[in-house]
Amino acid sequence: MKPEKHRILILGGSGFIGNAIYKELLSYFEVHGTYCTQVGTFSENQVFHKFCAEKDSVLLLLNSIRPSVIISAFAGESSSAFNVHQEISNYALINSNCAVLYISSAEVFNGKWKHPAYENNVTLSETSAGRFKISVEKLFLETIPQQTTIIRLPMVLGVNSPEILHLRQCMRHHVAFEVYPNLIITATTIDKFCQQIHYIINQSKRGIFHLASNDMVHHDDLFLEIAEKIGGENLIFKNVFRKNDDSYNAILPKENKLPNQHQITISEVIEDCSLNEEVVSIK
Repeated sequence: MKPEKHRILILGGSGFIGNAIYKELLSYFEVHGTYCTQVGTFSENQVFHKFCAEKDSVLLLLNSIRPSVIISAFAGESSSAFNVHQEISNYALINSNCAVLYISSAEVFNGKWKHPAYENNVTLSETSAGRFKISVEKLFLETIPQQTTIIRLPMVLGVNSPEILHLRQCMRHHVAFEVYPNLIITATTIDKFCQQIHYIINQSKRGIFHLASNDMVHHDDLFLEIAEKIGGENLIFKNVFRKNDDSYNAILPKENKLPNQHQITISEVIEDCSLNEEVVSIK
C-alpha cells in the first residue's frame, strides 16, 4: 500500500499530542480526528468526529471511516477507555491491513526508578495511569502483534507545550515553578515527535519505540537552562524532593533506534523550547 493511500484516524485528535500529529500528517494522508468536549473548536471541521469513550462505541466510527492506520492518543484510564482499545483490537483482527499506533509513555516504568528503561525492559508502574498504559500495551502486543506499534514518550516539550507555557506564566507572574533536583529524565519536542511518527507510518515500522532524547538530564537543570535562554530574570524555582537519592524517569532508545536525522538530544530540546514565540507562529 502506497503511503498516500493511508486513511488515518487519530483518537484524541483535539489534544496537545493528537492535534500536533493531525497537523503533521494532514498534507500527506487522509486524516480524521476525534474530539469529546471541544465543541466550538472542532465541530465545524469536516474530518473531526465527536467521540466520547464513556458514551460511544468506536466501532461505529471505525466501520464508517475504514482507517488503515489508527493512532490512539486520547486521555482517559477508565474501564470505558480500555473497552475502546479492545474494540480497536477486534477491528484490527478482522482488518489485517490496519496498523495500530498506541501512544504510551515513560509512566509504564515509574515503579522502577533505579535505572533508565529500554524498549524490552519489563514494565512496572506505581500509578493508575501507568498501569492503564501497561494494560493497553499488553492487549495490543498479545492480540495483534504484527499490526502494533507502541510509542513510549518522555516529557514532551516545545515552545507551545503546556509545560513551557506554564514556565513562562510562572516567570511572568513571579510564581514558583516546581522542579525535581533528584529526578533524572529524558525529553523530546513535539516537532521532533511528529517527524518521527510520520517516518514510522511511512516505513510501516512495528514494535516498541522509545521516542526520547539519546541523553539524560536532571529535571531542575533542564528547566533552569530553558528559563535562562528564554530570559529568566523573574525566575523562582521550588525544589521538590521525592527521594533522597537520584531516581530515573528516563526512557532511552536502544533496540529500535530511528535514523540519525530522526533522533534528538537534550541540547536540541533546550534550543527548541527557548525559541521566540513569534518564530513558532510563523511556522
